Amino acid sequence: MHHHAALVGVALLNNLASGFSSPASISLPTQMAVFQRVDNSSVNNNVIFQTKQQQQQIFPSATAAHQSSPLAVRGGALRASTAIGSSTDNGGSLEKDLNLSFGNILASLWGASGVAYILIKAIVRVLPIALEPFSKADGIVPLTNFQLSSYILTCLFFAYAEGYKGFQLKFSPLVVARSFTIQPKTSPFHHLLLAPLYSMGLFHATKKRMIVSWCVTIGVATIVAAVKRMPYPWRNIVDAGVVIGLSWGTISILGGYMISLLTGIAPIGVDPAMPEKKE
Repeated sequence: MHHHAALVGVALLNNLASGFSSPASISLPTQMAVFQRVDNSSVNNNVIFQTKQQQQQIFPSATAAHQSSPLAVRGGALRASTAIGSSTDNGGSLEKDLNLSFGNILASLWGASGVAYILIKAIVRVLPIALEPFSKADGIVPLTNFQLSSYILTCLFFAYAEGYKGFQLKFSPLVVARSFTIQPKTSPFHHLLLAPLYSMGLFHATKKRMIVSWCVTIGVATIVAAVKRMPYPWRNIVDAGVVIGLSWGTISILGGYMISLLTGIAPIGVDPAMPEKKE
């Protein structure tokens, strides 16, 4: 029963990513063109205009991220620290927007690492079931070629759908962004105490985010109840995919947190889904 309970929490973490804002993206240079001299060294304006249009069509998300601020936070939950710009190729700057005081770092670390701990704990419980078909214990029937192919394909599918699409592009950036909005001096005590749940967006979030989160919770619980009734080795195959997805998610959360901590920049283009501040 322990691994089934773990699977419920695990599946919830992945599915909570649905409805989140656009994934973090890496800024790309938006002015990449080689211009030829025209007569007296002037640049053809039509060429410049057409080049910019092509760049926006090829890299729309990168252009938007480059033109917008690193993180738009609603409700005043995130206070910007002193702006310290880092030089860029086009002469602009990307400002550090995180208040990295000692207290804030501890609070954000508890939020992000707490979520990672939940994932790791689930991985430890589900992993033995996923590896069961390869054990040499008595009564274990080896996988057929078809079942082994299904095992591999399931792991690849979960790596992409759950690990990359669900965690890395959506859920993990949200967790990191929300963890840095916790301010020990101004945040309510229960936000600090329940920082991992807060970082997951289970409370003190927009109305839409909370409705989606709790509806997904009920839906995932129903699906898990059906999966645990699957016969051997299909339940083991599904658990193997879950392990892969959760491992990817854990790495993306911890890696994303360390990047923001070292650079002082919150995940770019990620809406932490903070509720509107009441007047």
